[in-house]
Amino acid sequence: MVRLRGVDEQTPSVLTQLPSWLLTQSATHAQRIVGEAFAAGGARGYHFRLLATLVEFGPASQAALGRRSCIDRSDVVAALNELEADGYVERSPDPDDGRRNIITITPSGRRQYKRLTTLATRAQDEIFAALSPADRGRLTTLLGRLLAQHQ
Repeated sequence: MVRLRGVDEQTPSVLTQLPSWLLTQSATHAQRIVGEAFAAGGARGYHFRLLATLVEFGPASQAALGRRSCIDRSDVVAALNELEADGYVERSPDPDDGRRNIITITPSGRRQYKRLTTLATRAQDEIFAALSPADRGRLTTLLGRLLAQHQ
């Protein structure tokens, strides 16, 4: 049995045998570590997700960005406002539908994406330091299967 740091003797052992409890506890720590890493780069997780989506898929409407990055529409608008204010994205009217904006990443946004990717990689290394590269790969595969099952 693995000894869990930060889990005191008052924690029922039945909890530490529940994968869902372990996953939730791990996710809480991972979210904190990633959040701190992005904050050190003057950004938030939403910024990284939106920039990554633009890098991978190219210019898109705000609605498409929200769907692809799994961010609620109202949060997309707020995060895009911040990214636009920093010069990382540009909004332009959609030529096919004037009610919509098309979001495009700028060269400065691509540089920010690269910086944030480095911070995200460092955070992953910190979160998963106890795992070998093979174990990390297996965990990623298993988590991907779990996520796919529930989507």
